[in-house]
Amino acid sequence: MQNFQHSSETYFNRELSLFEFNRRVLAQAQDSRLPLLERLNFLIIFARNLDEFFEIRIAGLMKQLDLNAIARTPDALPTEVVLQALSQAVHESVKTQYGILNQAILPALQNQGIQFIQYQDIEEKHKPWIANFFAKDVQPVLTPISLDPSHPFPRLVNKSLNFIVSLEGKDAFGREIAMAIVPAPRSLPRLIHLPAEVAGSADAQIFLTAIIQQHISDLFPGMRATGCYAFRVTRNADLILSEDVDDLAVALKDELSSRRFGRAVRLEIEEDCPAGIIQYLLDEFDLSEQELYRIHGPINLSRLSSSFDRPELKYPLFTPIIPKIFRKQQSMFDILKAQDVLLHHPFDSFQPVISLLKEAAKDPKVLAMKQTLYRSGPDSEIVQVLAEAARNGKEVTAVIELRARFDEESNIMVANILQEAGAVVVYGIVGYKTHAKMILIVRRESGQLRRYVHLGTGNYHAGNARMYTDYGLMTTQPEVCEDVHRMFQELTGMGKMAKLKALLHAPFTLHSELLRLIDQEIAFAQAGKTARIIIKANALTEPQLIAALYRASEAGVKVDLIIRSICCLIPQVKGMSDNIHVRSIVGRFLEHTRVYYFEHGGEKKLYCASADWMGRNLFSRVETCFPILDARLKKRIFKDGLINYLQDNQNAWELQADGHWKKAACTDPAQAHSAQRLLMEQKLLKV
Repeated sequence: MQNFQHSSETYFNRELSLFEFNRRVLAQAQDSRLPLLERLNFLIIFARNLDEFFEIRIAGLMKQLDLNAIARTPDALPTEVVLQALSQAVHESVKTQYGILNQAILPALQNQGIQFIQYQDIEEKHKPWIANFFAKDVQPVLTPISLDPSHPFPRLVNKSLNFIVSLEGKDAFGREIAMAIVPAPRSLPRLIHLPAEVAGSADAQIFLTAIIQQHISDLFPGMRATGCYAFRVTRNADLILSEDVDDLAVALKDELSSRRFGRAVRLEIEEDCPAGIIQYLLDEFDLSEQELYRIHGPINLSRLSSSFDRPELKYPLFTPIIPKIFRKQQSMFDILKAQDVLLHHPFDSFQPVISLLKEAAKDPKVLAMKQTLYRSGPDSEIVQVLAEAARNGKEVTAVIELRARFDEESNIMVANILQEAGAVVVYGIVGYKTHAKMILIVRRESGQLRRYVHLGTGNYHAGNARMYTDYGLMTTQPEVCEDVHRMFQELTGMGKMAKLKALLHAPFTLHSELLRLIDQEIAFAQAGKTARIIIKANALTEPQLIAALYRASEAGVKVDLIIRSICCLIPQVKGMSDNIHVRSIVGRFLEHTRVYYFEHGGEKKLYCASADWMGRNLFSRVETCFPILDARLKKRIFKDGLINYLQDNQNAWELQADGHWKKAACTDPAQAHSAQRLLMEQKLLKV
């Protein structure tokens, strides 16, 4: 078999692949089959994804370039080549993004009586209300900053909205000031409801930028504003913590303050801004034309979310279903003693997980509760229940991953709440993010201790459970429960690697076992037996696993990959990946389940996991991968979570050997198949 060398012939570039996912999200906004406000929402999601892409991915590449570091990626593309390719792709996509907004979505919304009023849309009838609102609510919190020798260019916070103003005349001190900066108040919303009697429509909102631009001269008495241009700078927002810290929480708080002023990586500015002013800003932020984005419309579409109550312009309401087994007035513990239960969110409600914790918090037989928390938030019902359990005298242990990106501050608050309630709070392992999703409840029954476990593919976040697809397994299987117990000991103690019987876990056994399972599938194929691998994950980047899948393809193993975002594997290349097909599902819900299936000579091994097939998950995080042992549940996941998605021809994209994603086509409405819609319909039939 071939030895697959690192090159662009054998691996797609990770960053380019990630941006291709964002393009698939943007394509949803172009899909006229979708409700209008949902198309707008996909534009917003694209904008938010793009912000993070610049803050983390582009920022990382620019840092490599600044340090003259050689990136050792499997595709072997030079950093400057990747940055140039990304710049071209992002500029094209931003142009498409605003084309969709200005030419399709905003006109269609206006036809539905929904207005987003920009500066150029202000009419005479609006002006008295705007003047009054500006004087009462906006001007008192504005701080214009002149640019002169005594007022150097201010430090502007990451992603803050600002205006650069060109001026004529002299100020109160007789100085001729040519330019000023006006930061938009972060305390004010970016969209303000315009009264129906003013707008002529009940659903009208005006941009804060429009209000400020309309009255910008009011901020400079005796002078004249000759131009006012909104702009926004995006900065490197990645946090780098030394492993040699005394207190992780304290170190993280210090780093969070610096995130706001990292190295600039992107400048967005209104497209009619004069070239001289643009160059002035580029020089101030040490950026080039490659990092400049001239915007034809509102800057920062992620703030374009609205509270319009227009259900006819949104997806039909879907309420997650509580499985029948939980609808009886019966103890959660009695239910789980009788059988394993599988929850498939958001089609199944997340409520049973909360109900289990609530019952445990009050049950006098429960002695201990342990849980990992990655993104939960201080307002989370789960956090409140764990705090209540601690106050009730339970031994509550929470393993909180403080470094969940962009949720660090929230996680510190969660830790404080639980500590104040008397829970034992552990921050995991420095250098290894705790990404596993585990709950362990210990209960005394008939003089013996029994363990109850929940393992999931997604975070313990009720909001995410309504938007992300995830699996959760609730079980009392002894080997699984013992393994979870040992993993918690591993996280909170200082012992050796836990030896597990049923679970695979990173950073110890998961990677090697996945390689072994692939090799076994190769052996089955070489022996003339049916061999098949189906992997559903968010990302596939790890080179050794990709090379193993190439070897499997060569051996005749049929490989189907359902990868939501990044895929560095190149499919459908003769002699390398003929038997590998890759697809991505982008639909109403964010696909987040991780399922690994191996035919295994007819034994059909199936695992769910918290880990993607990425180096960071396999080597730098604590992850769980749990087998589905119940034949009934295994069959259900195989049918609903894998085959169902392989049949999707409405929301599926297929990866081509040249790196492009092709939308699956279905010309016959009778053959239309949407995996997510089918799962919703199935649940509604069972109500």
